Amino acid sequence: MQIPTFSPGDDPGPDFAALLRRQGLVPAAPDGPVSAAGPVTHGTTVVSIRYADGVVMAGDRRATSGNLISHRTIEKVFAADRWSGVAIAGAAGPAMEMVKLFQLQLEHYEKVEGSPLSLEGKANQLSGMVRNHLPAAMQGLAVVPLFAGYDTRRNAGRLFQYDVTGGRYEENDYATSGSGGLHAATVVKLGFAEGLSRGDALDLALRALITAADEDSATGGPDPRRNIWPVVATIDAEGFTRVEDSELADRYHQIVGPDGGGAKS
Repeated sequence: MQIPTFSPGDDPGPDFAALLRRQGLVPAAPDGPVSAAGPVTHGTTVVSIRYADGVVMAGDRRATSGNLISHRTIEKVFAADRWSGVAIAGAAGPAMEMVKLFQLQLEHYEKVEGSPLSLEGKANQLSGMVRNHLPAAMQGLAVVPLFAGYDTRRNAGRLFQYDVTGGRYEENDYATSGSGGLHAATVVKLGFAEGLSRGDALDLALRALITAADEDSATGGPDPRRNIWPVVATIDAEGFTRVEDSELADRYHQIVGPDGGGAKS
């Protein structure tokens, strides 16, 4: 493929997604139900929680195709840039493609404009991508992400939830998405308090995923036998940081107890 060139009067601007559409590089939406071509891999469940210094994002590792477990170690939480992250739920293939395009869009904008987008501007960009994906969503390839980050202008963590039409909604305290999202949200709602510490927010996210996995077959909980742990990240003044599996394992065992039979009182 030849790299496109533009004259000074025909500058495509900082919107990389619009540039792809202009060049005809965006794949067409399917014209019929995709289930006819074979099972679609879906990923769930993701959680985001605001705490005193920023936000925590967490996602389980299971992906399913119908009633089958297709993957046990899929990753659903990604850095969008240094100060923000995105978590995916829904059709895994389009979701990962959307994340890659979103990451590239933020990098492209910063290179063209010389400064990064505001956190709200990033949330709006992702909203547009979800909205543009609606034709595919109507064919069974829905993607419903979460977006969160550290707002360097406000010195606070913020988080955003979306619907399949691209609707963007800022949440004050927490947000969930995916088939186990309802169960996870119930746990977070009962355990959330203003000004949570990093450790308390991590424990709450783990509890939410453990409960979601217990109630929803499409959600995979922590699996010590296979050494599979959720993908968990914090986003604060230091930027996007993935939590080490060793720390998650220690916290998990403190939550369920030494025999794994239930949470400590």
